[in-house]
Amino acid sequence: MSKMNRREFIKIAGISTAALSGVLPSLPLIGEPTRPNLPMDLAVVRNGQPAAMVRKAVEMLGGMSKFVKKGQTVVVKPNIGWDRVPEQAATTNPEVVAEVVRMCKEAGASKVMVFDNTCNQARRCYTRSQIQKKAKEAGADVSFMYKQKFQKVRIPDGIELKTWEIYTDALKADVLINVPIAKHHSLSRVTLGMKNLMGLIGGNRGKIHNHFNVKITDLNTIIKPQLTILDAVRILLRNGPQGGNLKDVNEMNTIVAGADIVAVDAFGATLFGLLPDQLGFLKEAYSRGLGEMNLDKLKIKKVSLS
Repeated sequence: MSKMNRREFIKIAGISTAALSGVLPSLPLIGEPTRPNLPMDLAVVRNGQPAAMVRKAVEMLGGMSKFVKKGQTVVVKPNIGWDRVPEQAATTNPEVVAEVVRMCKEAGASKVMVFDNTCNQARRCYTRSQIQKKAKEAGADVSFMYKQKFQKVRIPDGIELKTWEIYTDALKADVLINVPIAKHHSLSRVTLGMKNLMGLIGGNRGKIHNHFNVKITDLNTIIKPQLTILDAVRILLRNGPQGGNLKDVNEMNTIVAGADIVAVDAFGATLFGLLPDQLGFLKEAYSRGLGEMNLDKLKIKKVSLS
């Protein structure tokens, strides 16, 4: 795979197999199996405007060119799942999303796509979150997700999940950048980077909630973002994932970025006063070698912009 990009591999090996069986072969679907050589594991930026904090965090990791090369197609995956305005902290901050798009374009991306499989009505979610407007202004191709564009894929290392439907545009992209918001969740305690990837899958997503810790880890064995940027500008402390009451929102004014999604989520847990090992999905992912959840083993740099 190192000598052949993923789109070429899908074209040669995947399409013909899918035509015969309806299931794509095993692939390192989204993201490369190896991470770029970075100066640190996590960049944590506080006390600035959302766009400035995002830019600083990515620059601390070596710049967007570490993750996006000229001519590549990029998927930027925020949380657009709910019919909520940014102040309610149920969806990713639109200024954060827009800045990620701008940085991808500056790095030479030929196309930057933004989409999410929403829980509420998609048009209202895209509009009320302000992500559609801000991402388009930054140069993104913002689209709704359509049922006919999901492709069933094998999950070779899955324990509970052996196959699932994943969005074709995500499968074909060169780069995935995961841009979740940090918030409370009634099932998993919090939703961060790992759970945000559910927005790329189809099918009956309610089934993921049964044996959630194992199943969300199964999905993360094949959906591998090169970069995760955690939006903690505002975090939802209670009544997640949908929220609605501004009294449940805390302004943290923080961005966390890293190539290791488990590490990003481990730090994200601390924003809620939790230890990483208090989250079952993190323990499961760590036990399967998907990333590092022990913060004392990570190189973390923190800066304040004020």
